[in-house]
Amino acid sequence: MKTVLVLNGPNLNLLGTREPQVYGSQTLADVQALCERAAAVHNLRLDFRQSNHEGELVDWIHEAGRAQAAGTLAGVILNAGAYTHTSIALHDAIKGAGVTLIELHISNVHAREAFRHQSYIAPVAKAVMAGFGVNGYALAIAGLAQLAEQR
Repeated sequence: MKTVLVLNGPNLNLLGTREPQVYGSQTLADVQALCERAAAVHNLRLDFRQSNHEGELVDWIHEAGRAQAAGTLAGVILNAGAYTHTSIALHDAIKGAGVTLIELHISNVHAREAFRHQSYIAPVAKAVMAGFGVNGYALAIAGLAQLAEQR
C-alpha cells in the first residue's frame, strides 16, 4: 500500500480559530480525519504533517522524493500557506526531489489579496486546487490516487 503525504505549512495549526470566515471552522485535526477517510477509500496510507518552518517542509519534500523513487509514495499534497507566495526554497525542493505534488489552498487565493495571486509552487506542481474549503483535501487525494495509477 502506497502512502500519500499531506503537508501543511505555517499557521494551518490555527485552523478553526484563524479567520473562520475565510478558512472555515474545522480544525487541523478535523482535516486530518477527513484525509484519513479519503486515503482509505483509495487504498492509500496517510502521512499527515504540519510545520511553521520552511526548512522542515523542504526536508519533508526531499524525503518524499526518495520515497516516491522507492515506490512507496503516491505523492504529496502541499498546502504551503503563505510560503506559496514567497518560497523559492520550496519550489527548488519540489523540482529537485522530482516528487508528484498537488498544490492545495482552502480558499480561492485568486479572489483574495493581489499578493496571493503569485505562486512559486504552481510551476513545479502537477496540479493546483483552490477554493473547495477543507473538502479540497479529499479531492486532491482522489486526484493523486488517479495520477499514481497512471504511472
